[in-house]
Amino acid sequence: MFISPMLLHKSEHPFEDEDFITELKLDGIRLILSKFNNKIRLYTRHKNEVTNMFPELLQLDIPNGTVLDGEIIVTDQQGKPDFEAMMERFQSKKSEHAIQYCVFDVIYHNGQKITQLPLYERKELLEETVVDSNVICKVQWMYGNSLAYFELVKQQGLEGIVQKKANSKYQINKRSNDWLKVINYQYTDAVITGLRKDEFGLLLGIEEGNQLKPGGIMEFVTPAARKQFYSQYQDLIVGENKQFIYLDPKIKCKVKFRNYTKAGLLRIPSFVEYIS
Repeated sequence: MFISPMLLHKSEHPFEDEDFITELKLDGIRLILSKFNNKIRLYTRHKNEVTNMFPELLQLDIPNGTVLDGEIIVTDQQGKPDFEAMMERFQSKKSEHAIQYCVFDVIYHNGQKITQLPLYERKELLEETVVDSNVICKVQWMYGNSLAYFELVKQQGLEGIVQKKANSKYQINKRSNDWLKVINYQYTDAVITGLRKDEFGLLLGIEEGNQLKPGGIMEFVTPAARKQFYSQYQDLIVGENKQFIYLDPKIKCKVKFRNYTKAGLLRIPSFVEYIS
């Protein structure tokens, strides 16, 4: 049984409120696990069934009539979630990366839909439902303490935290302010080296000494910033091919991003402001 998961709104900063619980934001792939008729089925948040991709989850000792919500992750040698490794495993059955399913909510319990129960009660039922092992675990949580926890997340270079209203209902297929994500963004200065032709995207370069190394493609740019870019880029064109128009790297901007990829590119860069 597929359930379209509840989604999170963004919060720019963590806040202290004992009516909210705090969890680690895990850098992986959202996964809905259901068990009915003694068969486990697995779905991504976009309703793609991926049951056969993760055979290690199909023999879990979970009660019949259960639907769980969580994140599958692959960890690196330091035990931190490694999104690139997770994607390698997701895209290839030949990948040997070990996964772990980190569960943070239960939507059906003993065959009954429990979305109307407050989150803290669903957490109690989750304790009864899931026994931690090397392939499945319950996400740890606490009341409040978000500021201190976010500082710890930043020190460890993790993705961020989630703050959820403790009495929140599970709102199927909705994005709610009852659930908030606070991303541990990194910031850097970049130059725009090109424009993608088929769909909007700006090529970025990162200055390192006298060198300009590739920084990836930035798709998230405000309408006002796009307008300003379009008003000046044509004078900077130095070449093109089927995919890109290349520019003299004169336009500088500050960008925020999740982390550096293993190839040294910025992951999910987005525009902050132009630098004069």
